[in-house]
Amino acid sequence: MNTRDTFLSQFRGQTIGSVTAQSTTEESFQNEVLRPILKLQNDLFVASFINYIENNKVNFSSKTLEAKLAVIDNGIQKDVKFRNTMRGIVVGLFTTAEYDFYAKNTSDVNKRMMTMLTERLKSQIQLFEK
Repeated sequence: MNTRDTFLSQFRGQTIGSVTAQSTTEESFQNEVLRPILKLQNDLFVASFINYIENNKVNFSSKTLEAKLAVIDNGIQKDVKFRNTMRGIVVGLFTTAEYDFYAKNTSDVNKRMMTMLTERLKSQIQLFEK
């Protein structure tokens, strides 16, 4: 493991969630890699989403709860530029070996990553109020 990989592994912290012998490689990757990165980068995700709603002139505070949740869903699912920015915030903290796994399992990892990020943003919806 090179210096960057060692630093990233230590910097991100411990596994979040359980990893057992019965866990699939995708579940293990989610709990050992994705969850710690999402937790570490949470403040940046929140700031990015606040910037997203300001740049898109979304009057977030006047919307109903359902409409607010829809704004989060649409931002992650339909806005390719925003989604790619969020993905880059995560992928930039992968080690070389993790990136190799990601490159071979891009579709599944992206789906897990965006689902987890969407739920993380939805659970902090009060932070997007002005």
